[in-house]
Amino acid sequence: MRTNMGVFDRIFRAIAAVILGYLYWAGIVTGTWGIVLLVIGVIFLVTAALGSCPLYTMLGIRTCAHK
Repeated sequence: MRTNMGVFDRIFRAIAAVILGYLYWAGIVTGTWGIVLLVIGVIFLVTAALGSCPLYTMLGIRTCAHK
């Protein structure tokens, strides 16, 4: 997989994933919405760690510097 996410995008996704996880485990968001947000948080965390977003690839978006 080719990197298509910049540093700011990766940091933003990681922070968003932590916030979504906290909202679920603190019981602030529960039920179906809680699970949906938790799954989105996991996706954000994985894409931030890998530096590649499949949706960005399909749409032709790159937030990282071109090499």
